[in-house]
Amino acid sequence: MAKATEQTKHRWRFYRAGGVDQVRLETGADIMNLHQLDQKLWVALSCPTTGLEFDERTLALLDTDNDKRVRVPEILAAIKWLGGVLKNPDDLVKGQDGLPLAAIDATKPEGKHMLASAKHILTSLGRKDAAAITVADAAETSKFFAQAKHNGDGIVPPDTIDDALASKVAEDVIACCGSEPDRGGKPGISAAKVEAFFAEASAYADWHGAMKPTDKSTLPLGLDDTAAAFAATNAVRAKIDDYFSRCRLAAFDTRAGAVLRGEEKTYLELAAKQLSGSVQEVAGMPLALIEAGKALPLGNGLNPAWFDAMQAFKAKAVTPLLGKDKSELTADDWAAINAKLTPYAGWQASKKGGAVEKLGVVRIKEILAGDAKTKLLAATADDAKVAAEVDGIASVEKLVRLYRDLHKLLLNFVSFTDFYARRPSVFQAGTLYLDGRSCDLCVRVEDAGKHASLAGMSKTFLAYTECSRPGSAEKLHLACAFTAGDSDHLFVGRNGVFYDRKGRDYDATIKAIIDQPISIGQAFAAPYKKLLRYIEEQVAKRAAAADAASTEKLQAAASAAGAAATGGPAAAPKPKFDVGVVAALGVAVGGITAALSGVMAAFFGLGGWMPLGVLGLILLISGPSMVIAWLKLRQRNLGPILDANGWAVNGRVKVNIPLGASLTDSAHLPAGSERSLIDPYAPKKSVWPKIIGIVLFLALVVVGLHMAGISQKWEWYKTTWDKWFPATASAPAEVTPPVKKD
Repeated sequence: MAKATEQTKHRWRFYRAGGVDQVRLETGADIMNLHQLDQKLWVALSCPTTGLEFDERTLALLDTDNDKRVRVPEILAAIKWLGGVLKNPDDLVKGQDGLPLAAIDATKPEGKHMLASAKHILTSLGRKDAAAITVADAAETSKFFAQAKHNGDGIVPPDTIDDALASKVAEDVIACCGSEPDRGGKPGISAAKVEAFFAEASAYADWHGAMKPTDKSTLPLGLDDTAAAFAATNAVRAKIDDYFSRCRLAAFDTRAGAVLRGEEKTYLELAAKQLSGSVQEVAGMPLALIEAGKALPLGNGLNPAWFDAMQAFKAKAVTPLLGKDKSELTADDWAAINAKLTPYAGWQASKKGGAVEKLGVVRIKEILAGDAKTKLLAATADDAKVAAEVDGIASVEKLVRLYRDLHKLLLNFVSFTDFYARRPSVFQAGTLYLDGRSCDLCVRVEDAGKHASLAGMSKTFLAYTECSRPGSAEKLHLACAFTAGDSDHLFVGRNGVFYDRKGRDYDATIKAIIDQPISIGQAFAAPYKKLLRYIEEQVAKRAAAADAASTEKLQAAASAAGAAATGGPAAAPKPKFDVGVVAALGVAVGGITAALSGVMAAFFGLGGWMPLGVLGLILLISGPSMVIAWLKLRQRNLGPILDANGWAVNGRVKVNIPLGASLTDSAHLPAGSERSLIDPYAPKKSVWPKIIGIVLFLALVVVGLHMAGISQKWEWYKTTWDKWFPATASAPAEVTPPVKKD
């Protein structure tokens, strides 16, 4: 990759968008020289292969390491490969479905091979004379070859083998050594699997054949019976060793016997349970009652959880090896049985080819005696012979897909041209309609909680929605960005409709929200809305308090009436008039009037600057909120939203205020529409607002005239004003002192 300071031969052109210099990719030369472009200038360095509005098959073909990500080296490798196949790289910017055969450069080895494979595909589809091959043509043929008897991967499913005996052996190979999926997804066998199976079979046959059935030292009961005795003994070996060890400890110290038999609380716990038929609840306890020097009973007295296993041990090992039916087993008997089975255990330890043992020695020898190995290897070789042809067909599919899709991918990877040109980008899933708005920046998410932990850094208001279609189990989970309007009516549980890129509609419900500023307008109105909410809350509280007081008075009145009716003491009469209250009200009104007068005096004292005073007051109230919102809106960044989905966004992909306004559209009446303002359901208008408005207007006029000094010439007005508003009464005229005469 070229360094930032390295002089490259290709002349690049950039444009500014999202606060980042983004490269223009408009010609084939731009694409072919991408390896020279510094990776720091790429907007993205990787993207997921799923969850995008892009052909997932194309992304899968680009993902050569199958890590579910398309990365820069994979894109550069694909571009280099295309350069060795196509005549004119400028054809890549067309983005058309249908690769003309004439566009393939047959003068180069890779191009010649691609041309032959493309013609083979068209011929197999009955279109021998076609001049172009489409994505559908290549995909159909590729699918056919993936499911064909021979598909070039060297892996053969058993049902594709013509010879019945060889097909059965292929099934044995899979049962013993496992399978490998072929291109069609079927389990099959490769030449390596066949060789491994027959190597195991030969080793097992050689090991088994080395043992003579007449060797009584190793096979005291013959091959099969000794094997059965050995298996039955191994099933209870650990438990019998445990029993005799406990008995030896009890002989060493009598105090140990009671402890080694098992704790009493275990039986107390079992007493409260409903035990199973096999009594597996006591399987962890000793095999029998522990006593010093006691033999192990083989019938009554055994732990019931081990009774069946001990009976099998008695029948297959004890009686045959000791030569008599015994009701109990001593420590010496147990040592004798182990001594007789030790040679067999050693022989088993030297066993080879254990992977095929499950087939049995008879079946193994039958397979080795036949010609199945030759037939299976021939089948895998025949399949591998068409590898070049099938690989060529797969390469043709990749070629026609990249011919159609590569340029679009680059415009959403190297640069975000589609996004900033307001063309639907590969990460935009569709449009959400909700709260009188349409949101175009909707991104698919898998885990909303995990996504939100990183997406919150985007400084963008995000509504996580769950989308479903009636009658379908299909669900979509989206992160939808609201970038214009306000958030007053956006809350969890709000319903809307989502349209995907194919036009299909889904029911959408908000499940979670990341709250961030949406617009400057929202920030401007926020202080006033908070004030209104505060007033509403206070009014509601006062109304509730008044209602409670009224209810209390009614209850008191009812109690007083009841007392009077029954001859009880009457309630004290309430004073009809309280002079103190009236005085207090007068003082309050006077204070309010004086304060209002002072404000009006200051306001009208501005004279011609009064409009600026109004503007200053508004800025004083809304300014801080607007500044904070503006600072956050400047930081809106698409990068964290995509990074949370598996992208590796390399630059700051800003969503500024103009772009945000275009990503979220509010409802507007169509141009030229007629609109009637007559609302039959509008609330009836009261005359009082007009009266109050007129009174306030006249009051403002009077105060204005007073402040301007015009009304001071009217003696009656001056007297009345000073009487009503003594706080602002005119000062007495200055008296000129008499001049003393000498």
